[in-house]
Amino acid sequence: MKQLLVFVKKEFIQVFRDRSTLLLLFGLPIAQIVLFGFALSNEIKDSKVVVVDYSKDEVSSRIIAKIGASKYFDVERSLANADQLEAAFKKGIIKSAIVFPASFADDLLHTNKASIQIIADASDPNLATAVTAYLTQIINDYQIQSGRAVGLPLQIIPEIHMLYNPELKGAPNFVPGVMALVLMLVCTMMTSVAIVKEKELGTMEVLLVSPFKPLYIIIAKLTPNLIISIVNFFIILLLSSIFLDLHVQGSLLLLTLDSILFILTSLSIGLWLSIGAQTQQAAMTSSLMGMMLPTLLLTGFMFPIENMPLPMQWLSNLVPSRWYFIIVKQVMLKGLGINYVWKETLILLGMCILLFTISLRKFKIRLQ
Repeated sequence: MKQLLVFVKKEFIQVFRDRSTLLLLFGLPIAQIVLFGFALSNEIKDSKVVVVDYSKDEVSSRIIAKIGASKYFDVERSLANADQLEAAFKKGIIKSAIVFPASFADDLLHTNKASIQIIADASDPNLATAVTAYLTQIINDYQIQSGRAVGLPLQIIPEIHMLYNPELKGAPNFVPGVMALVLMLVCTMMTSVAIVKEKELGTMEVLLVSPFKPLYIIIAKLTPNLIISIVNFFIILLLSSIFLDLHVQGSLLLLTLDSILFILTSLSIGLWLSIGAQTQQAAMTSSLMGMMLPTLLLTGFMFPIENMPLPMQWLSNLVPSRWYFIIVKQVMLKGLGINYVWKETLILLGMCILLFTISLRKFKIRLQ
C-alpha cells in the first residue's frame, strides 16, 4: 500500500509540473463555462430595430418608447419611408423593423382594433423568430395595459413579414455557415501538413537545393489544394440547389471570386501553421482546433455577434470566416452585388496578402 501511495504521489507531482496539462484540466472547463454561460448566447440583447412611423401620434410614440426601454432592443432611428427600410435590410444594418400605418391611432380609437407590421431578416430563421416573438410580446403588454386604462378591450394585430426566407427554412442559414466551415477546415488542414511533411520525410533538403525559388515551392504546394477546394465549393452549391432547393440569387461570378479569395486566405493560414509546426500531428491539431472553434463561434453562424461582449466582437473581426459568411448571405440569399460586399471583400483581400507575406517571410531556405 505504501508503494502504491508513493507512486500516486509521484503521478500527482508529475501532473502539476506539466503546465500544458494543468491548462487542459483547469483552464478548458473554466473557459467553456465563461464562453457558453456569459459570452455566447442565442438570447436577444440590444438587437437593432428601426421604425417607419406613418402615424406619428401619441400611441405609436408610446409603443416605440416601450420597445426602446426594454433590454432586448435598441431603437436606432426612425426612417421616413419603406424605401430606406429596404436599403437598411440589404446593407445588413438592421435585423428587424416596425411599420405603423397612417391610420394606426384612428383605427385603435374608433374600432378598438389596429394592425402593425413587423418585418424581420429571416436569412437567420432562429434569430428572426426570436425577434418577432419578443416584439409581439412587448406590443401585447402595451395592448393589455392600455385596454385596462381605458376600460375597453383593445386589439393590436402584428402582421409579421419575413424577408429573404418567408418559409423560415433552416438551409439559408445552414448552408453559408457550412460553406465557411468546410472551406476553412479543408484548406487549412490540407495545407498545414504541406511543408512539415517534407521535413519529416527528409525531402525538404532536396527541395531547398533544387533550382526552384521558395516562392515556387509554396505556390506548387498550394495549387492542388486550391483546385480541390474550388471543386468542393461548386459541389456544395450543386448539392444545395438539388437537395435543399437553395439557389444563388445573386451573381455566381461574384460569389465564386469571393470564395476563391477566401480559399486563398485559408490556404495562407494553413501554410503559416505548416511552416511553424515541427510535426504533422501538431500542424493538424493546431489547424483543426485553431480554426474550427473560431469559425463556429465567432462568425455569426451559431451565435449572434451583437450579443457578445465587446472584446469578443473585436476578436471576431480577425476571423476570415466571419467576413466570408456575410458575403455568402448577401450574395447567395439576398441577391446583392458588389456594392453591398465591397468592404468584406477588401478585408479578405488584405488578410490574404498579409498572411501570405508572413508565410513567405517565415519560410526558411536553410534547415536548422
